[in-house]
Amino acid sequence: MAKAAALQHACTECGYTTGRWLGRCPGCGSFGTLVGERLNAPAGATPARPPLRLVDVDVEEARRIPTGVTELDRVLGGGLVPASLVLLGGEPGVGKSTLLLTALRAISANRRALLVTGEESVAQVKLRAERLGGAGDIEILAETELETVCGTLEGERPDVCVIDSVQTLYSGEIGSAPGSVAQVREAASQLLRTAKGAGVATILVGHVTKDGAVAGPRVLEHLVDCVLQFEGDRHHAHRVLRATKNRFGSTNELGVFEMTGHGLVGVPDPSEIFGRTEPGEVGAAVACTLEGTRPLLLEVQALVSPTDLALPRRVGTGVDPKRLAMIVAVLARHAGVALGQADVFVNVAGGVRIDEPGADLAIALAIASAARGAPVRAGMAAFGEIGLTGRLRPAAQAERRLDACEKLGLAAVVAPSGTSGHGRLRIAQAGRLREAIRAGLDAGREET
Repeated sequence: MAKAAALQHACTECGYTTGRWLGRCPGCGSFGTLVGERLNAPAGATPARPPLRLVDVDVEEARRIPTGVTELDRVLGGGLVPASLVLLGGEPGVGKSTLLLTALRAISANRRALLVTGEESVAQVKLRAERLGGAGDIEILAETELETVCGTLEGERPDVCVIDSVQTLYSGEIGSAPGSVAQVREAASQLLRTAKGAGVATILVGHVTKDGAVAGPRVLEHLVDCVLQFEGDRHHAHRVLRATKNRFGSTNELGVFEMTGHGLVGVPDPSEIFGRTEPGEVGAAVACTLEGTRPLLLEVQALVSPTDLALPRRVGTGVDPKRLAMIVAVLARHAGVALGQADVFVNVAGGVRIDEPGADLAIALAIASAARGAPVRAGMAAFGEIGLTGRLRPAAQAERRLDACEKLGLAAVVAPSGTSGHGRLRIAQAGRLREAIRAGLDAGREET
């Protein structure tokens, strides 16, 4: 008589497992997130395999598979690596399926491309493909059973496969609903083994939580080779694609897309869109940031408003709130900008998020401009990292940032001391934050 499958409870938030049900998860502290699931009895002993000597392993450089979407190839590091597993996450409606369908259509011109759809019917996918300009030679399979999908990949062996989405797959051997922690973990593990064994470059579409993180256990991100995050507001036309993990390339690269009536279109020069400001506008500054190998000019907007609250608000959209609070404190302590009785709001135009410290100086300039009522000098950008002592630290790859500023037609740049001159650009060097504000603001137009 076969041994009955054991019952365990797994947390849907963090993946913590326990032998009995609990009201509160000991791993993450969430209430009501432990779900029961059946586990199969352990299989018999597995035969051992002799190990190899690392020096005897033959390494053949795998040629990347271009996706036909320039911005996607940039973030991937040059294209898809054969037998790799890529996870793409993003908010509902941001354009994940549209982006991948466009890529599959370009890939299918020279290679076999398979789309496994679990959320939409074949007819729905066909309608979207026609809106995007045609389906090309894409093969499609509407299936949610994990074993069937893996068997198809092993039998057909396409060059590239997209699974939309991993949360819809289920295995009959796991006694829980599709999308549960156990099902997602099992689906990722089996697809990883299948992709490596069959040499199929596989892209998994993943749902996200309300916090923007990929839904499911954290092990899902550890298993895959590359994690891509598709960001953007459905009410804005522009989308940003960035890599949070990439075993075959840089995690600092960024791709920018524009949603049009014919699908997503790559933006080759985002600085032309995000880096323009209105001359004489108070509270606006141009930040010259660096995302991977691409310099990017972004407009930073700030609003400083008097408040009667005991604790003034520091609200940032597109910037790290903790970094914003630090910049406000340094402005008050070392630059003489009184902000103790004012709310400070900072926004990065276009819905782009800034993560690098090289944008500190531009954020500080925008806040100082809004607080003093003096606009930033016309045609001027800024970059540099701010220290807690008020000293400016050089930003990485200053030469590339200056190239981007000159290409956009700017006349001057505020930068930390030691930044060398560049072409026709005028470099206003500053060793401390107070000097940078004095050089960057148009004091002649300051309001009284």
